[in-house]
Amino acid sequence: MPSVEIVAVGTEILLGQLLDTNTSFIAARLAEAGIDVHATHAIGDNRERIAATIRAALERAEGVVTTGGLGPTVDDLTKEAVCDALGLGVELYEPALAHMKALFASFDRPMRENNRKQAELPLGSRPLDNPNGTAPGFIAFGAGGKFVACMPGVPREMKPMLEGQVVPFLRERFGARERIYTRVLHTIGIGESEIDHRIEELFRRGENPKIAVLAHDYRADVKIMAKAGSATEADGMIAPLQGEIECRLLGHVFGRDEATPASAVVALLRGRGQTLAVAESCTGGLVCAALTAVPGASQNFVGGVVAYDNAVKISQLGVDAARIAMAGAVSEEVARAMARGARERLKAGVALSTTGIAGPEGGTPEKPVGLVWIALDDGESHAVRLQLRGDRDAITRRATTAALGMLWRHLNNSRR
Repeated sequence: MPSVEIVAVGTEILLGQLLDTNTSFIAARLAEAGIDVHATHAIGDNRERIAATIRAALERAEGVVTTGGLGPTVDDLTKEAVCDALGLGVELYEPALAHMKALFASFDRPMRENNRKQAELPLGSRPLDNPNGTAPGFIAFGAGGKFVACMPGVPREMKPMLEGQVVPFLRERFGARERIYTRVLHTIGIGESEIDHRIEELFRRGENPKIAVLAHDYRADVKIMAKAGSATEADGMIAPLQGEIECRLLGHVFGRDEATPASAVVALLRGRGQTLAVAESCTGGLVCAALTAVPGASQNFVGGVVAYDNAVKISQLGVDAARIAMAGAVSEEVARAMARGARERLKAGVALSTTGIAGPEGGTPEKPVGLVWIALDDGESHAVRLQLRGDRDAITRRATTAALGMLWRHLNNSRR
């Protein structure tokens, strides 16, 4: 398989001031196109180091794909480093210069001289037009057919350039006729190690299609990847394996590909013609936010109450003050009462509630940080106790996923 290496340029990446999402996006698009990514690198804004990284990468791979360092400032040095690595001079690319002049004129702003350098590209390179910004990309060519494809670091400029110009170039250059097609099975209520135990034998059946398990916050994905010449061919390879995996993970696969726990819940509510209400304490509205992010959720999700203060639990949800005083706000009794109050007061068919200690303070030996109670009520009451790990953000996110997962399993089991 033809291979490339990816270089992300920017000192802010090395300092932890910027999360590098470009590398993962590029790697995913190249994999889908059948292009093997040999390695990835992050380099600061240093001309010599960028050049050295490119030289070393070209000794291992057929090409390099870079992102970042094409701006007008003195620390934007990718182009100069590429020229150093390949032994090239520069030439003015007039269409890019004209585009910049028109862009600045449309903003009614003067174009500075330092912008002009963005239109200077390595000699003999293939320009990559950038309708979304001032910096054109380029593909520079070295000895022995090696190349370096350079794109801006701004994601809204890089992504269309990659998909519309760089990937087609790579597929044509490498003669890539096959692509990698992926289907993702989303699971909930089952751990990564248990998934591995149940499908371990399937991992060893072959490399095409291939299986990978990825853990998330309180759920896990099973990815099935097939290398094929068409989507139809790939589907024929994936479908039998998918069926076997879903059978082995029965009751835990809530959706595929773009599905989320919230969208799976909404689909079940819609199929049952049922309405949902939510009462949240420790999750602070995250469950409601996840549900309202699903298009059309308003048909089945009637609303929610963020009852963070005990007074709100009492006044808005009808939780008995004596119950809170006796058991505490973070307790099975209060979680059940919150769910029942939400169902009755919002007139929903089923209600979900969360209460817990997200930290970093507030925990005790009896009720440590990470303790969460989740309850649902549809005329009958159900509750689960969780002890979650992580910081405040992780605990609230995991509690949200766990709550939606509990509701999905309840609705899914009730459907049978």
